[in-house]
Amino acid sequence: MILEACKRDRAWTLRLKGGAGWILSALVLSLSLWILRSFAAPLVWAAILALASWPAYRRFANRLPKRTASTVTPALFTVLMSLLVLGPMMFAFFALMTHAQIWAQQVVLANKEGLATPGWLQAVPIIGPWLVNQWNAILGTPNGVALWLQSADPASFLQSVQSLGQFILRHVFIVAFTILTLFFLYREGEALAARIKQIVQQKLGQRGESYVDLGIVSVRATVNGMLVVGLFDGALIGIIYALAGVPSAGVWGAVTGLLAMFPVLPSVAVACIALVLLSKGAFVAALVVFIGGGAVLFIGEHLVRPMLISGSTKLSFLWVIMGSLGGLEALGLLGLFVGPVVLSLGAALFREWTTDRDARQ
Repeated sequence: MILEACKRDRAWTLRLKGGAGWILSALVLSLSLWILRSFAAPLVWAAILALASWPAYRRFANRLPKRTASTVTPALFTVLMSLLVLGPMMFAFFALMTHAQIWAQQVVLANKEGLATPGWLQAVPIIGPWLVNQWNAILGTPNGVALWLQSADPASFLQSVQSLGQFILRHVFIVAFTILTLFFLYREGEALAARIKQIVQQKLGQRGESYVDLGIVSVRATVNGMLVVGLFDGALIGIIYALAGVPSAGVWGAVTGLLAMFPVLPSVAVACIALVLLSKGAFVAALVVFIGGGAVLFIGEHLVRPMLISGSTKLSFLWVIMGSLGGLEALGLLGLFVGPVVLSLGAALFREWTTDRDARQ
């Protein structure tokens, strides 16, 4: 009896130690995630870029000497990827800034001399007279713009400027840390992938490895879909701009295509150009840009992108749309990539569960 009691006490002690080990592990893991919470966005962005560009990186690395594989090769490819991703964005930014300067000069001229009310403004149904009064009050009289700006709340303006500054600083931090993380992922990618594969095989077996492969395919399909949609939107909308007589139609088409990587922004660009044409009295051209550009954006975002993603992820057209839009609502821009990946994994789990159930029956 004494020996049995000792064995029971020893087993109970081992269980306590095991439970304490699990609690300690969970505590350490929770603290680690809490400490890294501010770095979640750049870490996820770097992982997405690394997964999407890994085949290109391997081809690039195979062309360089192996003695440079530890530092020089990943550093060079990180620079190339940064230029590839940030270069078009900087081009769009400077193009917008250049034209913003021209628009600011036009606003100064309008404030100095006043702008005549366009004839078509009066013909707008229902709200035409109100629009004419607003135009005359702000743009139609000398110093009207200055008086309108003076009537704005200075506190709200300063708060908006502060929020804009915080937004810019946060995204500068995200971009800088994403580039740094991307370098280390290229450098340690193969070793890290081997460790992850080993853990997945030990814990989930062959089934888990297939899920990882499906997730990688989904990420690459989503990124490729974004690139194709950007080219599709930029080319067709550039043609529409040219037909409508928009100055520098090629530049604005490229800017709109680059903005197609982000939600809402390409629609804002098309609407702004249509309004500029409308303010100059080019009603038909503005209508062509607004309707034609809106149709291209709708087709690109809701037809072309889902078709490209669904072919690789084995998701139906409807689920790809819901994954992209639902992910965007839940996680912001990252959700455009994460949403389809999560739904593709969920669909794989559902298919496997239903297959196993049918086999048991």
